Amino acid sequence: MKRTYFTWISACVALLVLSAWAPIPVDACPFCSAPSLTLTEQLAGADSAVLVKWVSGTPAKLSDAGSTDFEIVDVVHQHAAGKLKAGSKLNLVRFRSGKAGDLFLLLGTLGAGNVEWGSPLEVTQAGYDYMKNSPKTDQPAVKRLAYFLKYLEHADRMIGDDAFGEFANAAYSDVVQLSKELPREKLRTWLTSSMVSPGRIGLYGMMLGLCGTEEDVKLMERKILEGTEDFRLGIDGVMGGYLLLTGEKGLGLLGEKKLKDKKAPFSETYAAMQAIRFMWQYGDNRISAERLREAMRILLDRPELADLVIADLARMKDWSVQDRLVDLYEADAYNIPSIKRAIVRFTLAAAKDVPKKEEGTTGGSAVATTPDEVPAHVVKAQKCLEELEKRDPKTVHEAKRFFLLK
Repeated sequence: MKRTYFTWISACVALLVLSAWAPIPVDACPFCSAPSLTLTEQLAGADSAVLVKWVSGTPAKLSDAGSTDFEIVDVVHQHAAGKLKAGSKLNLVRFRSGKAGDLFLLLGTLGAGNVEWGSPLEVTQAGYDYMKNSPKTDQPAVKRLAYFLKYLEHADRMIGDDAFGEFANAAYSDVVQLSKELPREKLRTWLTSSMVSPGRIGLYGMMLGLCGTEEDVKLMERKILEGTEDFRLGIDGVMGGYLLLTGEKGLGLLGEKKLKDKKAPFSETYAAMQAIRFMWQYGDNRISAERLREAMRILLDRPELADLVIADLARMKDWSVQDRLVDLYEADAYNIPSIKRAIVRFTLAAAKDVPKKEEGTTGGSAVATTPDEVPAHVVKAQKCLEELEKRDPKTVHEAKRFFLLK
């Protein structure tokens, strides 16, 4: 069991290192895995969509795929020349098991004059009503989310999964606008329920941070501090929500229990890192920039995390660690190619951090800073790069490839 866990952790670390210097996406839930297309997106992308009921079918035999007969119950929409109507029959190649009256949604695209139907999606009447009444994709995001909010954790699994998918796709700024409508009591229940999918805990933790009270702080603390050696999907969102509610005080607790404590599982420490990143990007100064940098710097003492931390510190423009990173470059515990490349990339980012000077007489256009105005950290970084290129040209060359920090 332990071997499997650590093999999984090693694979995750490799992926994290590869993505550490990539631009941070800003257009989806910070604590949700990417879902497949939601039902409203699938409906919007289909030329024709109909609700049908199963009538009969011919099972497959050897090279014959069989067929299935359906009767149209309702037409959601169809292409301009379509002649679909309730009561008419559809015969689809391939046998689909079912019993008389079972409901399915059929989505089709217009081919060479005919509609090519996709695989039937089994639905309940409640599921169909949910889809048909869903706000269209061209409606304002907040209006759409207000509709889907009512269906989170719905008893019909398809409905609950799809409503979650809408929030997983949503921008954080849109979810914030729903703060007063978020179901606080339900969120408390969901966060402590073993019946809720772990993949949703991150979203619900973040939501509780947007609408919670002091009472919720205690609940979130208990969840964050639960003793565990297991990977806890979504705990990063709970930590992020916790920081929204507690600010610097909560950051102090995460620092002591998840960042400084070297006995904390890697996954827990990384979740705390994710929460710090979240506050840096979305916290709206709830925690000062310097305090967030200070918390991230703690992890420079952890060689197994150093390359990831260095990338974050570069993103945060924490140039105060330049001298320390120069020392780490030669330290035995940090003599790892990925860490050395991270230090070079940090130095590259520092060397490029030259502010532009606004020229008011030309309509506000920016001009380059003069040499005597170049910040000290830029000068130091440029000198450091020159030394590194002489001492370790191979690593510098490798680090410059795919350098996409934003």
